[in-house]
Amino acid sequence: MQDPAAAATVPFITPYGELSILTGQSYDFVDPVTAQLLEPDQPRYNQLCIKDSLIVDGDDYRLKAARLCPRTREEKNRQRNYFDLCTAIHETESPRVQRPLDPEAKGSIEPEHRFEVNLEPDYFTEEKYALFHNYQYHVHKEGPDEVSRDGFKRFLCSGMGQTQRTNNDRSQKLGSYHQCYRLDGRLVAIGVLDLLPDCVSSVYLVYHQDVQEWSFGKLSALREISLAIEGNHQYYYMGYYIHSCGKMRYKNQYKPTFLLDLETYSWNLLDADHLARLSARKYVSMSLERQLRLPPRISSTSDDLGLDSAGLTKLQHYLRPGETSDAFGSFMPGIMTLDEVQNEIDLDGWRVKLSDFIIVRLDALRNWSTWDFKDPSSPKGVVAELAAALGPALVNQFILDFTR
Repeated sequence: MQDPAAAATVPFITPYGELSILTGQSYDFVDPVTAQLLEPDQPRYNQLCIKDSLIVDGDDYRLKAARLCPRTREEKNRQRNYFDLCTAIHETESPRVQRPLDPEAKGSIEPEHRFEVNLEPDYFTEEKYALFHNYQYHVHKEGPDEVSRDGFKRFLCSGMGQTQRTNNDRSQKLGSYHQCYRLDGRLVAIGVLDLLPDCVSSVYLVYHQDVQEWSFGKLSALREISLAIEGNHQYYYMGYYIHSCGKMRYKNQYKPTFLLDLETYSWNLLDADHLARLSARKYVSMSLERQLRLPPRISSTSDDLGLDSAGLTKLQHYLRPGETSDAFGSFMPGIMTLDEVQNEIDLDGWRVKLSDFIIVRLDALRNWSTWDFKDPSSPKGVVAELAAALGPALVNQFILDFTR
């Protein structure tokens, strides 16, 4: 597979080094593993951080802080011309909020709310479960019988163990964690994360209905990007991206974005043209799109694209995946072609169980030699399709059971 970092035209430059940010994508029809390489959009990041600050600090605090500890001209210029995500994202956290002394009140000023973000092991607590229950019920509209403590434990509290190592003279946490967001001591959101040696993987996000307008999907992404940078991780995985799901559209706002082509394992820029193709089709492979010379939108397979009969057949299968009756004609990613099966798998020698005491090779079956690989209704065609899905390694390990 091509190194995603090699596809980046402009890396994510921070005071802490370079970070490549990846997400996965799934489509309505299939769930291919794809990825995105993102570049921060400074105005949008800055706007979100300011929104976070306004909500937490409150107008009264901000007015008093501006009066009691005004910024210098140099500080104002630096704020206008330079954006440091790792600094801005932590400004509203309670331990880092400035508390200048107010001579009139004879005490330090306090923000309107106390906001805390802590990285905790992915252990189960009743507090976390109550938040998960609220999120699933109000956001995902699940019924009371669909949410349970055991389900929550299996889904989000049973990941990897927690360890720690030193990477380039910096401490790095590894394992499964909950990044917990608390407002005035109340748990309002949880980011479920897997910290791996080279990446921070965003598994799931849970937030309370009371903070639904905070854009927690975007705010948590910024904080997780910051966590990846500070933890010396090279990549940030944002999880699945489903183009038809409105709740996930915010992920394509990170620029530049690259998606992985499952056909060639090459990276392709997610630009306006690519988005148009995702909107028009259930499955998109940019390598096949270029090979077939497809426009972003196509009304039918008979459009004049200059294709020969083989190309038109491939186009029909590509635009209408799953409509063919056999696996070999579906062009489904991961399925071997008929030629690959015939060249790489010894179907004649695949063992089959006929009874509790009889196991033979397939070529010992009567009529085996007369059946056609290309006929999906014949026993040989069915076995060939199964072999195409399993691959050579598994075919050599399994015995077919014809007794059931």
